[in-house]
Amino acid sequence: MPTFYLLSLLVCLHATSTFSRLAPTNMSEAVPTHSTRRELDGEQCRTGNPIDDCWRCDPEWEANRKKLADCAVGFGKDAIGGRDGGIYVVTDSDNDDPMAPTPGTLRHAAVQAEPLWIIFDHDMVIRLREQLLVNSYKTIDGRGHDIQIANGPCITLRNVSNVIIHNIYIHDCLPSGDAMVWNPLPQFSISGGSDGDAISIFGSRDVWIDHCTLANCYDGLIDATYGSTSITISNNYMLHHNEVMLMGHSDEFLDDKNMQVTIAFNYFGEGLIQRMPRCRHGYFHIVNNVYIGWEMYAIGGSANPTINSQGNVFIASDNRYSKEVTKRESSFDEWRNWNWRSEGDMMVNGAFFTPSGEEASESYIRASSMVARSTSLLTTTAQYAGARSCRKGYAC
Repeated sequence: MPTFYLLSLLVCLHATSTFSRLAPTNMSEAVPTHSTRRELDGEQCRTGNPIDDCWRCDPEWEANRKKLADCAVGFGKDAIGGRDGGIYVVTDSDNDDPMAPTPGTLRHAAVQAEPLWIIFDHDMVIRLREQLLVNSYKTIDGRGHDIQIANGPCITLRNVSNVIIHNIYIHDCLPSGDAMVWNPLPQFSISGGSDGDAISIFGSRDVWIDHCTLANCYDGLIDATYGSTSITISNNYMLHHNEVMLMGHSDEFLDDKNMQVTIAFNYFGEGLIQRMPRCRHGYFHIVNNVYIGWEMYAIGGSANPTINSQGNVFIASDNRYSKEVTKRESSFDEWRNWNWRSEGDMMVNGAFFTPSGEEASESYIRASSMVARSTSLLTTTAQYAGARSCRKGYAC
C-alpha cells in the first residue's frame, strides 16, 4: 500500500474513529454496534489479525466458545483458561460476598478449584466489594452481553496460571484496604488490599487478556509484577487514563528478569498519558498496536528491559513536547546499552523513537513472540479493538 494512502487512512482513523471521544458509560458507546459495522461473513471478515481470524468469522461462536482458547498468539499463547472444564453461567450481578461467595456470582465462579469457562446470562454492571481473586484455569468470557466491572476494586491474578479474560469493559476501579476474602486455594485469607488496577497480575503465568475495554482506574489498567511471565495483552481498547501499564515490580526485584510479555493489536486511544507500557528487566514484544497521542511518552522503562517494537503506528499529538515515543528512567551512560529497537514502525505527526543498544536480530530473540504484520493491516483491525458487541447467530 502506498505510504501516502496509508497515512490518509490513519489520519481519517484519528479524526473520525468509530470509538467514542468521551469515556463510554456502557459497552455500546465504547465499541461500534453490529448494525453500524459491516457484516462479517466467511472469508470476507478476515483481516489478517491472527487472533480474530481464528474465531470471529464463526457465526456459531456461542456454541463454539472454547475455540477461543486455541487462538492466542505471543508469549501467552499457551494460556488455555477453562477450556478443559465446564461452563459456569453467572446469573447474579449484585450479591458479591467476599467471605462467602454467593452461587451464581462472578466471585463464586472465579474461586472454584476446577477449570471453568465463565459466561453471563444478561447484561451486567458488577460492583465488587473487594478485589476479585481469580483461580487458575479460568476463562471470563463476556461475549454476547454488555459485561462491566466498575466503581469498586477489580481483578487480581495472584500466584495462578492459565487465565483468559475476554470481552469485558473494566473501568473506574478503586483501591481497597486489607480485607478478608475467600482465597482461591480455598481458605479465608487477608487479601492485602488492592491498588485500584483494572487487572493486576502478581506472580502469575500463562495469562491472556483480549478484547477488553479499560479506562479511568485509580492506579494502572494492567500491571504485571513479582515474576509474572508468559503474558499476551491483545486487541484491547484503552482510554482516559494516566499510568496505563506497569511491567515489573521494581528495579531491585530481579525475578522480573524472566518476564516475557506480548502487547499486540491494541488501540491506545484518547486521554492516555504514559506507560504504554513502562517496563523493567524483562523482554517485551510490542507489535502491531495503534497509538493515538500521548501526553508524556508511550513506551518507557528502567533496569535494562529489552524492548522489541515492530509494526506499530505512533501518531503524536500536536503538542511539540509530546513527540518522543520512548522514555528511559536512567542516565544516558547506562541506557545507551539497553536493547531497544524500532522495526517497521510508522511515525506520524512528528513522532520519533529513540533506539539504543544492539541492532542485530539475535539480540531480540527473547523479545520476539510472533511475526509482525505490516502497518497497513492496522487501518482495518484497529476499529475492532476493545469489547465486542457480539450477537448470537452472527459473526462477531
